[in-house]
Amino acid sequence: MLIESRPGSDPELAALVTAQQRELREIDGGLDGQVTVVHDDARYLVGVVDGRAVACGAIQALDIDTAEVKRMYVRPAYRGRGISRQMLVALEELAFQAGHTVLRLETGTYLSAAIGLYRSSGYAQIPVYGEYVGNPYSVCFEKLLPVSV
Repeated sequence: MLIESRPGSDPELAALVTAQQRELREIDGGLDGQVTVVHDDARYLVGVVDGRAVACGAIQALDIDTAEVKRMYVRPAYRGRGISRQMLVALEELAFQAGHTVLRLETGTYLSAAIGLYRSSGYAQIPVYGEYVGNPYSVCFEKLLPVSV
């Protein structure tokens, strides 16, 4: 798989984010009613297999030290191949290169595969933060990144 940086305006990225949001609405029945948009200030990565964009993820700075993983998604036909783990590692590297020392993320309590990925990748559960406070379906994680010298 090729992982490449893409701008938020990229049409293949937009299609992946739309598919992610559609899938989340189907899973949670639209319980939260929130519409998600592509953030202009996030840094996006897209995973490409055989010329097709099949996965995405982003980091968005929360402050000088902390970034948040956003929009992790792999098309259903490509799951079970380790693509999400490769994307997460690439996002961690992107955050590290940007000087972040902490990486946070939020996922749904009903997304057991995602929770398993994050836990097995060294993320520890933390209290919900920011816009996720008060959402009963949110679970948040955090990982400390190495500090460059």
